Amino acid sequence: MSTPSDQIPPSPPPTPPPYEPPGSAVVNADDRNIAMLTHLSGLIFSIIVPLIVWLIHKDRADKAYLVTEAKEALNFQITVLIGYVICWVLTVIVIGAFLTPLLWLFNLVFCIVAAIRVSQTGSYRYPFTLRLIA
Repeated sequence: MSTPSDQIPPSPPPTPPPYEPPGSAVVNADDRNIAMLTHLSGLIFSIIVPLIVWLIHKDRADKAYLVTEAKEALNFQITVLIGYVICWVLTVIVIGAFLTPLLWLFNLVFCIVAAIRVSQTGSYRYPFTLRLIA
């Protein structure tokens, strides 16, 4: 005759935790806000703020998201700075005087778009950017 303990099926083995690929960690709100401000700071401070954020956090594994966004902003601001130098040289033949406001508008639009995208989706990659800092 069977006992009640013989009628209970054995419990299944515990399931392992779900796999999370490296770099897919959840980004906290503070890092996302700092990344957004890093992109916006290029409008006023050019390469200074992205460079400081990158230098402070580049050796910390828990700040990989912030380092990536700071490098992206830094690369874009270096590209814009190179564009300003080229415009300054081209002022000799008057073309630089017309290109400088266009470059300023280009910087304004892409910094704002980057800040909005970072605040909404988490990351942004600038088009037309020299990737000098890898």
